[in-house]
Amino acid sequence: MINTQLRARGIRDEAVLGALAHLPRHRFIPAENQDLAYRDGPVGIGEGQTISQPYVVALMTEALSLAPGLRVLEVGTGCGYQSAVLATLEADVHTIEIRPRLSERAAETLASMRITGVALHQGDGHNGLPSEAPFDRIIVTAAPEAVPSDLLEQLKPGGRMLVPVGPRHRQKLLLIERTGGQFQTTELLDVLFVPLTRLGP
Repeated sequence: MINTQLRARGIRDEAVLGALAHLPRHRFIPAENQDLAYRDGPVGIGEGQTISQPYVVALMTEALSLAPGLRVLEVGTGCGYQSAVLATLEADVHTIEIRPRLSERAAETLASMRITGVALHQGDGHNGLPSEAPFDRIIVTAAPEAVPSDLLEQLKPGGRMLVPVGPRHRQKLLLIERTGGQFQTTELLDVLFVPLTRLGP
């Protein structure tokens, strides 16, 4: 996986490569899909959700430009794999998941692997976590139709956000960098993520 899916496609950050090499990806995936854990594609984790392919996880993590101790908000805990990658890179991680069962399962997996530095929250990711804001980095692992304004407000000046945006089959992965009150957006690549779910009707 590391050599054929990541290095071969241009992932160069050795810390990111090391984190993905260190973490047993199959541990985060339900038993019925564990044989697909290292394939070059997304894998179902239940409740209509997926774990992103290894390349996308690596690309988004590398683009965050992390350093130890940075406060990171992850929107969409899912199975907890991205949270574990961030924690392995010594980030201070807050992660939010709208589906209680997925959040509980992720908490169990992280605890069983003795991964620390991750605070799990349940709620609507469109709203971010105002009680814990601001954040140095924000990573969104499901696609809203447009960038949520609450997330922009919770990003520190000098911060970076990675977010897939758009309707299904027409999504772009965006890198958003904040300088003071200004936001610079760079399109990285076409992607296909599950939609970012909202609470309520």
